[in-house]
Amino acid sequence: MEDYLKELGYLGLIARLKRLSDGMLYSIRDVYKLKAFEIEPNWHFVFLSLKQHETRTMTQLSGAFGLSQPALVKIINKMKKKGYLDFIQDDKDKRKTQLRLSQKAKNELPHFEKVWNAGQNSIAKMLNEDQTFMSKLEDLERLLKQQGFKDRILEQLLENKKA
Repeated sequence: MEDYLKELGYLGLIARLKRLSDGMLYSIRDVYKLKAFEIEPNWHFVFLSLKQHETRTMTQLSGAFGLSQPALVKIINKMKKKGYLDFIQDDKDKRKTQLRLSQKAKNELPHFEKVWNAGQNSIAKMLNEDQTFMSKLEDLERLLKQQGFKDRILEQLLENKKA
């Protein structure tokens, strides 16, 4: 069967990454449903960060994940609604709110971590434990932080115009 996105080479990269991401997200959602977990696929990094740091502010989390505050607020509000997060107001500065895992989250976390570890091991096996893909992904992320994709495209268009 023909895969036109492969034929497009670099032009198909964004669509292929989206297809890959969507496929994995739908799969993990199915696993969560089978396990009767009341969580969403993009919550794991919040759970793990709060497990490691105990408490974090929204600013700390958004910076650590490279997410906008509005995007993170959506995730946090859903997690709070399901009872996985506690909000703690800073005694010194009432404007600051710390987030921490609720007791419910701490109780469920070992079950979630088994699934996340199985997912991580599955990816490692699919990649034959080869870190090349992850290294290239880091390179791409680093380069895009240095100069955004839009700016790179506009720069390329200017170079093409000169030639």
